[in-house]
Amino acid sequence: MVASQIHLVRHGEVFNPDRVLYGRLPGFGLSERGHKMAAAAANDLLARDRKYGTLIASPLQRTQESAAPVAALLGLTLVLDERVIEPHNHFEGKQMRRAVLNPANWPALRDPNLPSWGEPYGSIVTRMMAAIEHAWKTTASGDAVIVSHQLPIWMVHRYLADEALRHDPRKRRCALSSITTLERVGDRFVEVDYRDPAASLAAGSLDVGAV
Repeated sequence: MVASQIHLVRHGEVFNPDRVLYGRLPGFGLSERGHKMAAAAANDLLARDRKYGTLIASPLQRTQESAAPVAALLGLTLVLDERVIEPHNHFEGKQMRRAVLNPANWPALRDPNLPSWGEPYGSIVTRMMAAIEHAWKTTASGDAVIVSHQLPIWMVHRYLADEALRHDPRKRRCALSSITTLERVGDRFVEVDYRDPAASLAAGSLDVGAV
C-alpha cells in the first residue's frame, strides 16, 4: 500500500521581533499567532474527513511546533526528516534590508539562478522529492502530512508544474500554515489542491524565514 495524498504544510508565524532572516538558526519558535495558525492547519486537515497514516516534519523548532496540533488532532506520531528542512542561507541572522547594502555581502548575490546565497534550488528539489517519494511508499494507508518551509514547498510546486526554479521570492504562493496537496498520477506526483486555512490570521504577520 501507498499514501493516497501528500499534504505539504508550511509552519506558522515565527516569533522574530528583530526581523532577521532566521533560516536554520536555533531558538526560533512560533509566535502566539503562529500557534493559532498551526492549529488552523490541523483543523483543516481534520475537517477533510480523510484517513492519515504518517506525519513528518523538518527538525527545526518552528516545524515541530507546527506539527504538534496535527499529531494531537489526527492521532499521529511525529517523525523528523532532515530532507524537508529549510535551506542554509548566507544571510541567516541578518536583517535583509541592511545586509544587501553591505558590500561584504554582494558576492553572495552574484547569481540568483543557483542561488549563490544558499542551497542550490536543484538540491532542494532533489531532497524534497526523495522525502515525498519515501513518505508515499512507506505510508501503509491513508494520507501523509509533511510539515516543512516555504522555499522547499515552493520548489516542489515549481518542479511539478515544469516551471523554472528561479523565481521572485516575493511572489511565492505558500502562505504561513498553508497546505499544498499532491497525488500520485502514473509515475509522477501532481498538485491537486492548495488551501490557506490561516488566512484570517495573516494580517500583520511577520514572514522572513528565507529568500
